[in-house]
Amino acid sequence: MSKKGGSKYRMLSAKAIRWTGPVLAIAGWLATMVPSMAAATYSNNDYRACAGQLLRLNINTNSASQACASALRPRELSRCVVKISRQTQISAVDALNSCTLARRPEELATCVVDISLYPSKEAANPAILNYCGRSLLPVSFSQCVVGLRTETKSALVPTLDTCISGSDRVSSFVPSSTSPLQPTTQFNPVFESTPIPVQPVNK
Repeated sequence: MSKKGGSKYRMLSAKAIRWTGPVLAIAGWLATMVPSMAAATYSNNDYRACAGQLLRLNINTNSASQACASALRPRELSRCVVKISRQTQISAVDALNSCTLARRPEELATCVVDISLYPSKEAANPAILNYCGRSLLPVSFSQCVVGLRTETKSALVPTLDTCISGSDRVSSFVPSSTSPLQPTTQFNPVFESTPIPVQPVNK
């Protein structure tokens, strides 16, 4: 190869390197962006995340789809099922039924787990799901059950009954706008019981 030809070859090689570097850099950047975009899409889609979590708990596709589609907050629903099924002996299917009906799924899960674990780990007991689902304040209800059982060593179901009755009374209390120090004045109108005589009509 002549010196002139070698010089041209080196010039072309240098240009190729200058062009190849940026192209490879862009290709590498795109390669790293695609998984990141996919992960962002997954994390931002509550329904997909909900369905994925339920399917990993071996809940069938139809039940998972219907539950996530009808949920107001799909992520809270799936987190409720995951927490109960993993931290208690209650099945994911039973947990899903209760979490779907709950107004506050995550509070329901906390209630079920706390009662199931303390003061000793309970066997799978559908009564816990039922009572936590009935309570308007699931976390307060579970604190009541756990606290009473820890101190009194009472059985589970009687304690559930005691605490649910107490929470019902608290939730049904409506504060009065009248101060308890001020007697309520009640107006009782008195109506005449004697009929008013009718004047005869002159013809």
